[in-house]
Amino acid sequence: MVAVIKTGHSIHRILNYNENKVKQGVAECIGAGNYPVDPDKMSFTMKLNRFLKQMELNEKTKRNSVHISLNFDVSENHLSKQKLLEIADSYLDKIGFGEQPYLVYQHQDAGHPHIHLVTTNIEADGKRIDLHHLGIRKSEPARKALEKEFGLVHAESQKKDENHQLKSIVVGKAMYGKSQTKMAIQNILENVLNPYKYTSLPELNAVLNQYNVKAERGTENSKVYQTGGLLYRVLDANGNPVGVPIKASLFYNKPTLKFLEQKFKENVAKRTPFKRLIKNAVDKELLSKKASIPELISALEKQGIHIVLRQNANGILYGITYVDHQTKCVFNGSALGKAYSAKAIQERCLTEGVSGQDLLRHPAPKQTIGLQPQTTAAAETKEADKDFQSASISTRKVNVLEVLTQAENTSDYVSNQLKKKRKKKKKRNLNNNQ
Repeated sequence: MVAVIKTGHSIHRILNYNENKVKQGVAECIGAGNYPVDPDKMSFTMKLNRFLKQMELNEKTKRNSVHISLNFDVSENHLSKQKLLEIADSYLDKIGFGEQPYLVYQHQDAGHPHIHLVTTNIEADGKRIDLHHLGIRKSEPARKALEKEFGLVHAESQKKDENHQLKSIVVGKAMYGKSQTKMAIQNILENVLNPYKYTSLPELNAVLNQYNVKAERGTENSKVYQTGGLLYRVLDANGNPVGVPIKASLFYNKPTLKFLEQKFKENVAKRTPFKRLIKNAVDKELLSKKASIPELISALEKQGIHIVLRQNANGILYGITYVDHQTKCVFNGSALGKAYSAKAIQERCLTEGVSGQDLLRHPAPKQTIGLQPQTTAAAETKEADKDFQSASISTRKVNVLEVLTQAENTSDYVSNQLKKKRKKKKKRNLNNNQ
């Protein structure tokens, strides 16, 4: 079982999200705790007012809403509603929310069974339940206890096999005209925005585009761009936008540009320990044999690393982005080093088939970049990102000490004009002193 905790300042938005799922026929409110009547006898207003009245007891607390999803293994689709309610009740009790008003929703809009819990951290006496590191302090111990108590599949023992990692992207693609646009985009954003580590909008789109979704600011002259807005839209099979774009502010978790800019800053440090994994994977492929860019893309795809090429209207390659679905990290080529930029990769590869047109073949130059010791993503994540609760545990072997002590290979060019000139020592004139 995997628990995902989100906190916010609008219980109305969280409740509305789940109730809309019910209206769409992909969810059901199966239980309620500390409510006067059963959920099937309550209107939306009755459900909401129970929360609002309790929140009025402490108006100073702004982050007063809690939204939790409990996710089960795909093999556990046999769990009955009664069993799910027992799990929900026990979980909330273990994390200190057993006496709080809460609602339980069973969702059927994903490939695995899961439930959503809606509650508040304002207690009946007006005190506030501390949400700081709730996942680490209380949720993780509760999750492990529930796995034993109810015989659930242990999250740590779930096999992270390669095929599952790669197919997850294909399964979640948004298909215009076959599903509600906003709901499809919302589901995709929930699986990308927090787990993946990106530091710019193009890097985020390198992931979203694989789901047929794009985030865009509009043209520089547009009102959306000038007011710092952000739009999300669905793409067709050729990567072209289709349908009406949706404002970021209309999604319940508010994935606005301001939100993303904060993620960009946080992710700079979070993704750093995983650079070497991608660099080693590229070097290994290019050192072992001569390969074209399409062959390199195919080889890395098998390792869970997706390459995005950026080309101009003439088919000339000017940019490259690496998306590692194992560690959930995204890097522009230049962020990994000059040897991994678009220009360098073309020089290191046979260049046929880059843009679907016949390019001149030339052998890759002799490689001078050696493989560096790999490091385990799991160990590095623990050191670099202890607070990142949904960090992915990589299956690659690592040595943290070697990574921390080994210098990066750099080849930054410094102009001669910027280099300090050495001062020449004046020779003593011995004749003058005599």
